[in-house]
Amino acid sequence: MKNILLIFLLSLTSSYVISQVEEVKEVEVVEIAQDQENADGPVMDFETTTVDYGTIDQNSEPLRSVTFTNTGNEPLIIKNARGSCGCTVPIWPKEPIMPGESDVIEVRYATNRLGNINKTIKITTNEGTEPHVLKVVGKVLKPEDAESVPTSAPSMLKEGEN
Repeated sequence: MKNILLIFLLSLTSSYVISQVEEVKEVEVVEIAQDQENADGPVMDFETTTVDYGTIDQNSEPLRSVTFTNTGNEPLIIKNARGSCGCTVPIWPKEPIMPGESDVIEVRYATNRLGNINKTIKITTNEGTEPHVLKVVGKVLKPEDAESVPTSAPSMLKEGEN
């Protein structure tokens, strides 16, 4: 009797496990189908998501650009692009980017500010709810003033010298 009960419980447990595995497989198939459906529409692909100024002198060229391509099958519209502070200003195309076309987003950083650059730009498009994020990095150093007069230079204004 114990053996029959044990066999019955094992059979019941294995049936339950098999049904759970089949449910998981069905969910995965539905998710894959949804992902494929979501592949329709615009898709913004960047060459790079990092705008690297490198190490530059103060008041150097403030403009950099990032190239992107619409790899989707519908026009891409950039709704907004916003820097994490007023020192980082993006300029983006206002017209739709057709499938297969590329364009650029220009980034202007206030290079009069000394120190490390660690900013972000959030780009909102008609792709979905999550914005794209570009990282803006680099370092701004004070330039060496080549024309400054050394402090030890002789002075014509010293007393007692004629």
